[in-house]
Amino acid sequence: MKLYTYFRSSAAYRVRIALNLKGLSYDAIPVHLTRTGGEHRQEGYTAINPAALVPALVDETRVLTQSMAIIEYLDETHPEPALLPGSALDRARIRAIAQAIACDIHPINNLRVLQYLGRELGASEEQKNAWYRHWVELGLQAVEAMLADDARTGAFCHGDTPTLADCCLVPQVFNARRFNCRMEAFPTINRIVDRCEAMEPFRLAAPSNQADAE
Repeated sequence: MKLYTYFRSSAAYRVRIALNLKGLSYDAIPVHLTRTGGEHRQEGYTAINPAALVPALVDETRVLTQSMAIIEYLDETHPEPALLPGSALDRARIRAIAQAIACDIHPINNLRVLQYLGRELGASEEQKNAWYRHWVELGLQAVEAMLADDARTGAFCHGDTPTLADCCLVPQVFNARRFNCRMEAFPTINRIVDRCEAMEPFRLAAPSNQADAE
């Protein structure tokens, strides 16, 4: 398998975690999102992913895009360890936590949104950072409540093994810390992320451990 990735991309980070949890080997192909106007916008990459986004996963001749779809594909084709375990209700909860991050928080705070705020709307760096912190902290408040108020939360977001939800939570917290969000308001999230980051699959997926890290 080949993973087109960028070291700080939350979406690519999710997939790296999932691949590592599954014990799957892959070739990481860096796609730099800011160098030379963004390598993801160049013809060589848009031929692979017309949306010009990372990640993209090539499995034999198949090209898969969108991190959540990729992770569910990996879970269906390599079932152990399961990232969506349990009953239909369990899987719905795991997806709800994951999508609260991947659908509600991440899309309005990713690189292309922040670039648009600066280039097209004239937002200053301070204003962009305030935008980022506002939406991330608001979203993490909801995730904290989902985790703290449910007995199904264990050592991880759901139970005592990592799931799709943890694959999404760790990258979001990495970026929240990078933008100086007020993480002290989220004790359950912090506890779970600390547990995840102590595990080798998460450590190996971390941005600082990628070949294209700066």
